[in-house]
Amino acid sequence: MAKFTRPVTLRRRLLRNARLRRVACWVIHWYIRFVYLTTSWSIEGAEWPHRLRAEGQPFILAFWHGRLLMIPMAWQRLAPMHMLISAHPDGQIIADAVTYFGVDSVAGSTSRGGSAALRTMLKRLKAGDCVGITPDGPRGPAMTASSGIVNIARLARVPILPITYATSRRRMLATWDRFHLPWPFGRGVYLWGEPIKLAEELDEPGLECARHLVETRMIEMVREAERRVGHGVPAPAGSDGVGPARRIAGS
Repeated sequence: MAKFTRPVTLRRRLLRNARLRRVACWVIHWYIRFVYLTTSWSIEGAEWPHRLRAEGQPFILAFWHGRLLMIPMAWQRLAPMHMLISAHPDGQIIADAVTYFGVDSVAGSTSRGGSAALRTMLKRLKAGDCVGITPDGPRGPAMTASSGIVNIARLARVPILPITYATSRRRMLATWDRFHLPWPFGRGVYLWGEPIKLAEELDEPGLECARHLVETRMIEMVREAERRVGHGVPAPAGSDGVGPARRIAGS
């Protein structure tokens, strides 16, 4: 009897084949550019990153994992940027794609406090560069901030600058992060939030309060961005469909 061989999925082939990964990254980067150029964008709060950079102040750029795709176009090479991305092979595709926009990557997770990734980010921030972090990555729960981003900001003594976007034409994927996949030829909005500055000394309750502030501010920004392009607030993926976004939105 012939041995049954499980077919290799397209995704697994992509992750295993370096040439296919390069092609995929090239396609992703051009899709991002195409969506950006064919979408009518409005931008609010862009004075915040420009003001911080004019002062020579590095900062942590914070955005939800599901809103990652179009962030490089909002950044526009404002300063050297190092984005924290999962070391998983899926993350490598994202890391390679963002290099087309002048964004370097740091492989790792904020959940591993003593990791090389943490040391690298602190080194980059100390040098005056900026770092991009998805507080709910790499595994979620969606739109729930981990304490990692607050710890890094505290150790580096830099502010956290939240950003989000929404587009009128899009598809919300059935992934853990409800990934926002924008379609071209629609309306879009970028919202930059006010910098969140932490006290130099914070006890455990203070750190939790800061973490909650980051999470709440970022959820409110998603809610406002979605409202401006004519959508309701997407609930994070989960078994019951109820998450922070729904609780704050009251939906």
